[in-house]
Amino acid sequence: MGQRPAAAPGQDRELIERVATFVRQRIHPWESELDRDDEQADARLAQLCEEAQAAGLWALPLPCELGGGGWGLERYAAMAVVEGRSEHGPAALGSASLLDVRTLTEHGSPVVRERYLEPLVSGADTACFAMTEPGARGSDPDTISTRAHRRVGSFEINGRKWFVTGARRADLVLVIARTAAPDPSIGPGHGLTVLAVPANSPGLRIERELPVWGAGGQYELRFDNVRVGAEHVLGEVDLGVRVAASRIALGRTLRSLRWIGQAERAFELLLERARDTTRAPSALGDHQLVQRLVFESQLALSSSRALVEAAVRAVNDPTTDPGRTAVPLAKVAASRALDTVADAAAQVYGAEGLGPDTALPRLQRAARQARVLDGADEVHVSGVARRLLRGRSQH
Repeated sequence: MGQRPAAAPGQDRELIERVATFVRQRIHPWESELDRDDEQADARLAQLCEEAQAAGLWALPLPCELGGGGWGLERYAAMAVVEGRSEHGPAALGSASLLDVRTLTEHGSPVVRERYLEPLVSGADTACFAMTEPGARGSDPDTISTRAHRRVGSFEINGRKWFVTGARRADLVLVIARTAAPDPSIGPGHGLTVLAVPANSPGLRIERELPVWGAGGQYELRFDNVRVGAEHVLGEVDLGVRVAASRIALGRTLRSLRWIGQAERAFELLLERARDTTRAPSALGDHQLVQRLVFESQLALSSSRALVEAAVRAVNDPTTDPGRTAVPLAKVAASRALDTVADAAAQVYGAEGLGPDTALPRLQRAARQARVLDGADEVHVSGVARRLLRGRSQH
């Protein structure tokens, strides 16, 4: 992926501050509308995207030769935290397509890259990733049952996927399907293939929306004899788990960075309320129990930041396997930090923290999702522990 020469640190800081201002002033006021994921939300998001492009804040981590900013992951990490203060920040600022663009760049055929890369970077097209299935264990790729049968020069896909983020607006669906029976002797996930499926393909339809605590954007898809040409295979047939693994490691790292941003937002709200003396002669922060909530929140934030920074370095290092330890540690730490801080802030706000006048209900929803998204925390805890008990490297 192309990269422009690194800017001076001061220039990066200035741009990050501009993004922070954009998120605070232009995205935060419209979050409830954007949460609905309907035509009105589409219009609002399109307006915000146009504003971000006009302000020179668009697609900063995307390849510069495709119209992005060319920021590498380590440079972009601080920006990802700031964008992530709102769940809608990456979409409004053109960063949400980073995973899809990288996946197609590294694994797509020339036909697929030519058709989709530039539109994804410009925001003209969007993509979604369909992996999770009803009745399957999300942490066990061998339980995936959606099938892609080989035909002459093509594949025919049948099955269901659910909790597919952004499927309603997607122009391209990256689906992982079974092309051969699982073979434990080869390893987990053998026999899976990733295919890039145009969203308007005959036989592909949205079955239903799956609102998560009132927020839209998650969908169940059905594939009935959906045909795509062999040039739509990403990576190698039967070895799609390799494509998925590299995507998932980066995706978990990006989510962790964004969860840190949301935790920082919750922490600012916590401090604001704990310092407030307009409602009573003394501040809530004068009480030791509130001071403990502030301390525990700062502890969670500081420790999770360090682990997420380590995950960013590991993902950027081709000599490591970040998915084994660094990324799971970061994912669990960041999800716990968001949970700790959002819960502490809501407790200090009292009833107001449960209502529509603060961002805390939204942040608490994100915190609860974080413990399940990208693999339940328990799966990561067990996986890292087993690896360490076997005496393997911490990377």
